[in-house]
Amino acid sequence: MQNPLLAPFDQAPFSKIKNEHFKPALVQGIDMAKKEIDAIIENQEAPTFQNTIAALDYSGHQLDRITSVFFNLNSAETNAEIQKIAQEVSPLLTEFRNDITLNDKLFERVKNVYEKRTALDLTPEEITLLDKKYKSFSRNGANLPSDKKVRLREIDTELAKLKLTFGENVLAETNKYLMHLTNASDVEGLPESAKEAAAQLAKSKNKEGWCITLDYPSYIPFMKYANNREQRRELSLAFGSKGFHNDDLDNQQHVLNIVKLRHERAQLLGYQTHADFVLEERMAETPEKVSEFLNELLKKARSAAHREFEQLQSFAKEIDGIDQLQKWDGAYYSEKLKQKLFDLDDEQLKPYFKLENVMDGVFKVAEKLFGLTFKEVATVDKYHKEVKTFEVYDAAQNFVALFYGDFHPRAGKRGGAWMTSFKSQFRKEGTNVRPHISNVCNFTPSTASKPSLLTFNEVTTLFHEFGHGLHGMLANTTYPSLSGTSVYWDFVELPSQIMENWCYEKEALELFAHHYETGAPIPMELIEKIKRSSTFQEGMQTLRQLSFGLLDMAWHAQDPSKIEDVKSFEAQAFEGTQLYPETPETCMSTSFSHIFQGGYASGYYSYKWAEVLDADAFAYFKANGIFDHEIAEKFKEHVLSKGGTENPMTLYKRFRGQEPKIEALLERSGLIKKSA
Repeated sequence: MQNPLLAPFDQAPFSKIKNEHFKPALVQGIDMAKKEIDAIIENQEAPTFQNTIAALDYSGHQLDRITSVFFNLNSAETNAEIQKIAQEVSPLLTEFRNDITLNDKLFERVKNVYEKRTALDLTPEEITLLDKKYKSFSRNGANLPSDKKVRLREIDTELAKLKLTFGENVLAETNKYLMHLTNASDVEGLPESAKEAAAQLAKSKNKEGWCITLDYPSYIPFMKYANNREQRRELSLAFGSKGFHNDDLDNQQHVLNIVKLRHERAQLLGYQTHADFVLEERMAETPEKVSEFLNELLKKARSAAHREFEQLQSFAKEIDGIDQLQKWDGAYYSEKLKQKLFDLDDEQLKPYFKLENVMDGVFKVAEKLFGLTFKEVATVDKYHKEVKTFEVYDAAQNFVALFYGDFHPRAGKRGGAWMTSFKSQFRKEGTNVRPHISNVCNFTPSTASKPSLLTFNEVTTLFHEFGHGLHGMLANTTYPSLSGTSVYWDFVELPSQIMENWCYEKEALELFAHHYETGAPIPMELIEKIKRSSTFQEGMQTLRQLSFGLLDMAWHAQDPSKIEDVKSFEAQAFEGTQLYPETPETCMSTSFSHIFQGGYASGYYSYKWAEVLDADAFAYFKANGIFDHEIAEKFKEHVLSKGGTENPMTLYKRFRGQEPKIEALLERSGLIKKSA
């Protein structure tokens, strides 16, 4: 059988790949990578940086390409067959990774180079790579006795399976829920665009009336605008109870198993908790520093959050006689209060944010900042007809990257928005291999009468993910494992979060915010309203984000062995951040994919950590002009292109000239007054 994944390929050959190609390709890819590892071990020459450390980093390139294609499809275009293959191959890949990190002979060579490091004439990037490779062994059991190595392998295999199952259950829960409405009164309050989308969805399912799902473009408008409180309640409880029904898709035991195995693994390796293990390789360094950081912000935000909640509750009582606000009321009354205070709502803004125009806008911002141009191409092989593909060039017309954009929800795509890559950037033998980067989102789709018109929140999400994309596209490092977004986890959100700032700036909005029918630019008064409303309920939003970080640390910064009930443990963790009454039917942990499926375990705090960085960095731009070429060039040179080649604080200080100050975030959020 001709397997397209085993032939050398530049662009991923999606149209040629069949599901039956994946497992044989992954098995053979592992075999090829093992041979490369064997060649390093069997090298008769004394270990050197080049023949051991660099060789190790360049090894397994074909396997990396195959796994990136497979697991990206498992996130963006999955089906039962792909999920089954994922369950079969994940243990094989985990075993292979353990075969490397627990290989005594290989570790001996790495250790040999590491112990001579001060005598070697290494560049900063080479020093970082050597340190990273040594730690990838020492932090993953290379120094353990053989019986503990066996247990470590068992834990890693089990964790790989559990994380996959957790994610599959969340996706299945999302897909199986459908609210079918047949009376016009059921959709009162919904904007025409949301009604049309719901009617179109119903029609696609051969039903009369309207259908609402748990996908964000369907769920969010209903929670914001639907007048029927009982239906908002039903939808809210369905959304909040994913993986919490004591059935085949229940994730409670998976959560407990994951945290207990992570803790056991950390203890095996000599760490007190999973958080101690993770944070050793983060800017924050320790669980104590993370707790200190989160609690400092909590102190600043809590009184503002309670003030805002009181205001919202009084408003709901005044207009509808609501005595006690519930979770399903928050978005609805917040939207009404926002309209009253700022005379602004998403429906006013959406006509100015046609998806194609916003894409063009983010490209123009990238051109003004970094000299990039994006050329849409139809010749690139795609995994779904909705995917758009672009070639990216710099100011000198050198090819920079290939960019994929996949923007709308569908049954085979997990929820949320993310950036990923199909090929990393690196330099080898005089060639600078350029990356293939993808942004995957779940934005409001077009309807029969309207194109895809984005909410302002979707606009900021697009800019956010594109910031991650720029981090990948502008990568310019020698070694693949230090390239692009391969940085400390609490630094990775800086490039994404800083890009959101341009969405609030007149100079940037004027580039792309034009009415989809008339072409008229967004009125200045709307720009002013966007700016004025940018800190609306910032205290409540901060409290919400901090609650997720605190929940993550509660699961991972202590011994979880005595935790028996997921819901009651979660309620305890949320105690200091609760505004709304508790709902016994819901549980966040059972669908908290960031920490139980993705890579954010002991790292959810990093969103707020990076907000400190991005507020401080954007203050630098604001002081000199948001398209200041010199500052943009420094950001590109010291942050975007450098990946994980040096300590992130070193890189940040080179760009900014100082360490970040938390005051910039507090001022931007309106939590403290701006200094004169």
